[in-house]
Amino acid sequence: MFISHVRKDKRFSKLKSLCELSVLMVETRKNEQYYIVYKLLKLVLILQVATASVERVFSSMKYVKNSLKNKMGDEYLNNCLVTFVEREFFGQVKDEDVINLFQNFQKGDRKVIL
Repeated sequence: MFISHVRKDKRFSKLKSLCELSVLMVETRKNEQYYIVYKLLKLVLILQVATASVERVFSSMKYVKNSLKNKMGDEYLNNCLVTFVEREFFGQVKDEDVINLFQNFQKGDRKVIL
C-alpha cells in the first residue's frame, strides 16, 4: 500500500536520498499512516552514525587498555576509560576546579591509588 500511495504522489518522484524521503513523509504526514516504514527509515539513517560511535568507543577502550592494563587495577582503568571516551566533555573542565575540589577534601577523605 505504501508503494502505491507514494507512486501516485508526484512529490515523491523527485527524491534523491533517504533523508529527503523521511522529511517528505513527515511533511505529508505519511509517517503517521505508515509508521513502520518510517521507523525502518529512521533506523537505517541512525544506524550508520550509531555504528561509527560504538566503533570509536571500542577503539578508545582498546587503546587505553593496551597501554595501561599492566600498570593499574580494573577500577582505576575503568575511570580512565570514562575520561578518555568522554574527552570532549572533560576538555571543558577547568584545571582550577579540579584542584579546588581536591584541596577541599578532608584529609581522611583523600584516597590515592598507586
